Amino acid sequence: MYSAKQKYLAEFIGTFFLLATVIGSGIMAENLSGNIVALSLLGNTIPTGAILVVLITMFSPISGAHFNPAVTLVFLLRREIDGPDSVAYVMMQIAGGLLGAVAAHAMFEMEIVQASAKLRSGGAQWLSESIATFGLVLAILLTLQFRRSAVAMVVGLYITAAYWFVASTSFANPAVTIARSFTDTFSGIYLAHVPAFIAAQIIGALCALGVCSILLKRDMDSA
Repeated sequence: MYSAKQKYLAEFIGTFFLLATVIGSGIMAENLSGNIVALSLLGNTIPTGAILVVLITMFSPISGAHFNPAVTLVFLLRREIDGPDSVAYVMMQIAGGLLGAVAAHAMFEMEIVQASAKLRSGGAQWLSESIATFGLVLAILLTLQFRRSAVAMVVGLYITAAYWFVASTSFANPAVTIARSFTDTFSGIYLAHVPAFIAAQIIGALCALGVCSILLKRDMDSA
């Protein structure tokens, strides 16, 4: 049994490395791609999917490896985490993500604190975030139910795919979205567009929770 402090630290460190990877790999990919956007996106995608497998494998036994306020909200509604812990998780996720952005900038000798000018708005972007988060949460919940040991790989592979099949490149995470508004690099998002992204992510997560409840109830009834 791990203490609350250990769980909070795990969420902080995990989200730190997630954002350092998302933003750092975006910077590296853009530097090396010769302005080929598809190549930059690929260089951003592979490290992000890979680090998720690593981080979830490392920290899942300690905190559950949420690294995502939308995931924490779902587990709160499922009564698998209590209110105070869920608030602390979200605070640690946001703080870890912001520090991860700062670290990425420092490693590439860039201005430490930045404001993104990258526009990501409109119905297609919001729909993309809802679908991306819906799929992520559904993948987590169903895999936990049927093959818990595969969660890390499933999440990593899902995000790798979602980078390419949704127009928004699948943020699917409010903490990630907030942190990415403070980087004016390949992976950034304009701060004013963050609230709509987060709203879409929460909607997608709640829809996944509802659908999962139906799927699992039907499965139990037929057993």
